[in-house]
Amino acid sequence: MPSALPDGEPVPTDGALPPAALADAGARTFGVYLHVPFCRVRCGYCDFNTYTATELGGGASQASYADTALAELDLAARVLTAAPRPASTVFVGGGTPTLLPAGDLVRLLDGVRERFGLEPDAEVTTEANPDSVTPESLAALRAGGFTRVSFGVQSAVPHVLAVLERTHDPERVPSVVRWAREAGLDVSLDLIYGTPGESLDDLRTSLDAALACEPDHVSAYALVVEPGTKLAGQVRRGLVPAPDDDDEAAKYELVDEVLTAAGYSWYEVSNWARGPEHACRHNLAYWRGGDWWGVGPGAHSHVGGVRWWNVKHPAAYAQRLAAGESPAHAREVLDAGDRHVEDVLLRSRLAEGIELAAVTGPGRAAVPQLLADGLVRPVGTGFARVALTRRGRLLADTVVRALLAD
Repeated sequence: MPSALPDGEPVPTDGALPPAALADAGARTFGVYLHVPFCRVRCGYCDFNTYTATELGGGASQASYADTALAELDLAARVLTAAPRPASTVFVGGGTPTLLPAGDLVRLLDGVRERFGLEPDAEVTTEANPDSVTPESLAALRAGGFTRVSFGVQSAVPHVLAVLERTHDPERVPSVVRWAREAGLDVSLDLIYGTPGESLDDLRTSLDAALACEPDHVSAYALVVEPGTKLAGQVRRGLVPAPDDDDEAAKYELVDEVLTAAGYSWYEVSNWARGPEHACRHNLAYWRGGDWWGVGPGAHSHVGGVRWWNVKHPAAYAQRLAAGESPAHAREVLDAGDRHVEDVLLRSRLAEGIELAAVTGPGRAAVPQLLADGLVRPVGTGFARVALTRRGRLLADTVVRALLAD
């Protein structure tokens, strides 16, 4: 089941933000995340805030979800009225967003457009499972303003998909990519490596299958056994082995080698693109400290150093909005120290690197040793920035701890 929400300070019932959070808002990017919390089945490794039809009680339904989410967009527009900005990115995630009719997803995008406006070159993405789209639904999404689709492929090997409890047929993937291309959508494919029982040859098979589709973008994530999931219980009972750190490191190196050889460049530790124009701008805004409003049960938001998160259950979420109240569960206001830590933590994951001016005290003194150890390298001219090497990407937590030393 989904993990528990953190505690924090109370959020006003009208969702109002401190005035300081809206100061200089025009200097920051603004994006909208739309969470669709529905799945046909719950995969055993997943701890995202998602629900199958049998897990939902009264007050929550797929049929009424778009109207409920539009009510939160109304709230967002009221809260941000003092700092109006068009959205430069919209990302619909889940769950499986494409379990909703394409018309509902377009209505949600129209809701963003009507309340905030969209930048002329806005990036608009939806996640999808290969078995949850048709040529017609993808064409309808493109006609409605979507520009990008991210398919959750995870693996092309049936026995690996079985361990992950993924239900799609891997042979369907080339077809859905072709349909997306014909509709005029950019395509990203998501992979998972390190699944118990997956060999290096299995992973190479998945990479080869993904590259045969010629996607614009590939994300590859190491499997994490999250507490409370079915997979965690299987590992605890000895039914499947836990992922091995050395095995996952070897697989990450294989992913990077294969994708680099195929002409893809990494721009964030787990993400590769065919060119800078195909990088996920929505996620880059997260890593660069931009503003975003997260719509939906369990969705997180960040505006001007204030972060908040919504109640998790779709029924509780709908009830709050029906009563004219913010669905936020709690929030935290980040102080300068918190924001510095997050800035170093997130920006250091990017290929563009981190400015040495953002690293102070003992952290700055640690840079020569990080260079000597082959964990970072200079970027650009004048030695103003450093970025992770491939070895550094495998030890990114070690690098961050060194840069944040005090």
